[in-house]
Amino acid sequence: MTRPTRVEVNCTTGETSIIELTDAEIAEIEVAALAAADQQAAAEAEAAAVAAAKAAGQAKLAALGLTAEEIAALSK
Repeated sequence: MTRPTRVEVNCTTGETSIIELTDAEIAEIEVAALAAADQQAAAEAEAAAVAAAKAAGQAKLAALGLTAEEIAALSK
C-alpha cells in the first residue's frame, strides 16, 4: 500500500515536488476527519430536532382548529 502524498510547488522556480506524508500528518488528517464527522452529526441532530419541534407545533395548531393555510401563514 502506498502512503498518502502531498504536492509542494515552489512559486519562485515553479518546481513541483511530491512528498509522502509523515505519520504525524496522517494522524492529524484522521483527527480532523473525525472532528468533521462529529460536527456533521451534531448539525444533523440539531436540524432533526428543529424539524420535530416545528412538526409538533404545527400539530398543536391543527388541534386548535387552524387550517393548513393558516398554519403556513404563521410559519412565514
